[in-house]
Order: sequence, then structure tokens, then C-alpha cells
Amino acid sequence: MRQESEQRQSRNDSENRRKSRRVSASPDEVEAKSGEHKQQTEAVTMSAADAPRMQARRKVIDAIADTMDLYGATHSFGQLYGVMYFEDRPMTLEEMKTHMNMSKSNMSYAVRSLLESRMVTKLEEKRERQDLYRAETDFFQAFRNFFTVKLQREVDVMRGAIEEAIPELTETILARETTDDERALALQDLHKLRDGLRYYEWLQQFVARLEAGEFFETPR
Repeated sequence: MRQESEQRQSRNDSENRRKSRRVSASPDEVEAKSGEHKQQTEAVTMSAADAPRMQARRKVIDAIADTMDLYGATHSFGQLYGVMYFEDRPMTLEEMKTHMNMSKSNMSYAVRSLLESRMVTKLEEKRERQDLYRAETDFFQAFRNFFTVKLQREVDVMRGAIEEAIPELTETILARETTDDERALALQDLHKLRDGLRYYEWLQQFVARLEAGEFFETPR
């Protein structure tokens, strides 16, 4: 009986000590716990407050992706540009990957496409040995960059092909062995290509003016 009484007393003493420790927590411990609870509450509140803004962003990012698709760019290409547009800060490939949930190979391809279209620039500085990229956030400049690259490529490819084809057609037309029917068809093609060449000469001038920013003298 005496042994059981001592065991009960020991358990009671241990319980009292635990209660005493809880009641007599130091001011620093109380403040730390209070601060932790406050941070958690603020995080929940901040997340709820950010929801409408993030939804609005998502609508515009999806619209950018859809319109990029109209001009031959992939949907993910447009989404990545939209994300970088709103972030408006230098980003690493790893950060983009986190935002986009894309594989590294697809991410690299999208970034390379954006660089080629001059929608994104690669910065000289690095962050922890990682390359940094930044999106062009001025829509006027982004338009100029994108279409200057695309249209210049069209001019280069088409003018090159036409300028090679015209001498070949001319030679066919002048050759004695060419039949009358073949000569007539060659002349028809030659006239079409000369009209096409005039168009691409005009388009080259348009690209030069676009690149110079002549069409963007709008009040800010």
C-alpha cells in the first residue's frame, strides 16, 4: 500500500511540474508564439487578398498566350512571356520552371524562342551562377521587336527565293529550245514574281521604319 501511495504521489508531482512549466512560460516564449500565430494569420489574409489580383493576371496571361498562338508562337511561349511580363524582374530558368511547371527542355526551347523574337533579353549579370532573363514590358517595344524579327525573316527568305528564280525564268524565256506554251507560262510567272519583289521591297522599308519606331509617336 505504501509503495502504491508513493507512486501516485510521484505521478501527481510530475503532473504539477508540467502544469507549472506551462503556466510559467517566459515572456519571450509567449511573444514568440504570439508572433508565429500572427504571421500565420497574416499569410492567410494576404493569400485571400491576393486572389482577385492573381485571377486578373491569369486572364491576361491566357489572353497573351492565345494571341501569340495567332502569330505562330506556341501557347506555352505566350504563357511564359505573360508570367515574366507581370513579374517584371530578372528571372532564372529555375524560377520560370517553378511558375510554369514545365520540363527543363521545353522551358529552354520557350526561352530560346522568346530571345530570338526579342521579347526577352538575357542579362549580363548572373544570380548564383545562373543566367538571368527579363521580359520586355513595354507593349509598343514588344510589338516592334516581335514583328520586326518575323517580318524581316519573311523578307529575307522570300526575296532570296524570288531573286534566284527571276534569272532562271528569264533564261528559260530566252532559250531557243523553249516551246511557245512554256515561254508564255514562264512570262506569266516572271510578271508575278516581279510584282512580289516590289511588295517585299516595300515590306523591307516598312520593317526599317517599324524598327526605327516611326509608328509609335503616341502621347504617354
